[in-house]
Amino acid sequence: MDIRVLHYFLLVAREENITRAAQLLHVTQPTLSRQLMQLEEEMGVALLERKNHSVSLTYAGMLFRRRAQDMVDLARRAKDEVAVNEDTVGGNIAIGCGELQAVGELSKLLVAFQKQFPRVKFALYSGSNEDIQEKLEQGNLDLGLFLEPFNSSNYEFVRMKTREEWGVLLHREHPLAAQECICPGDLVGTKVVTIHVNTPVHQTLADWSGDYARNMDFCVNYNVLHNGVIVARERKGAVICLKSDAHYEDMIFRPFKPKLEFGSVLAWHPGKVNARAFQTFLQFITRNKMSPTSAGGGREPR
Repeated sequence: MDIRVLHYFLLVAREENITRAAQLLHVTQPTLSRQLMQLEEEMGVALLERKNHSVSLTYAGMLFRRRAQDMVDLARRAKDEVAVNEDTVGGNIAIGCGELQAVGELSKLLVAFQKQFPRVKFALYSGSNEDIQEKLEQGNLDLGLFLEPFNSSNYEFVRMKTREEWGVLLHREHPLAAQECICPGDLVGTKVVTIHVNTPVHQTLADWSGDYARNMDFCVNYNVLHNGVIVARERKGAVICLKSDAHYEDMIFRPFKPKLEFGSVLAWHPGKVNARAFQTFLQFITRNKMSPTSAGGGREPR
């Protein structure tokens, strides 16, 4: 499968117009159309629905778009890695991050590392534990900053010092906003926005709520807090989340009582052949690691 043609497909999907995409790619429209049809023949399925003056993705095309983007990203990263001179520490390092306060701690490591190795660039991607782990397994990320509980048995990691505190963002007009903290059972009767169910973190939150969890109304689930807050604010309701430095208009954070805090780990796959920049960064973070202990059966480098 030609990476160049995948790039063509992605641009057409973005522009939704073959003629405009051809102009941007500096190829003729017939040439681009032929390349796309050959790609569809190779895949054995229609990826584009062609109309008079536009195109749109078929269902198969929408599925393929994500994988095509992954392949293009991997090819670009591979090219960047091998292009760096062997005597030079440079290139790109991709890190997946949850919406954690530990990102501030991570940022200090990145800044300190780049002072020594200014030719190394970092790319940060946001997502849930599950999003980050998927991309790490696919090779699209080098490291992942994971909120615990997290099964680290297949990874090496360093532990972050920052503790992540759970609580609730409440609309200031909600009756519970007058309380200093939220106890198990307080949210029964409130339409609650929370993280996706059937995840280890959600199960821990349910354990904290105890028997009250069965009576709570989880009306919306989120994986990006900003979106969850928008829904909760519209409802003048509540969103269960980690404490954050971000400010959301009309929303007030109230911590859980008893306190519920999690740690986080910066993890990566051991034993893989990686670019020199990544290997150098691993040496740097293990020299400056935050804790000598390991958890979840994972291996913390020595």
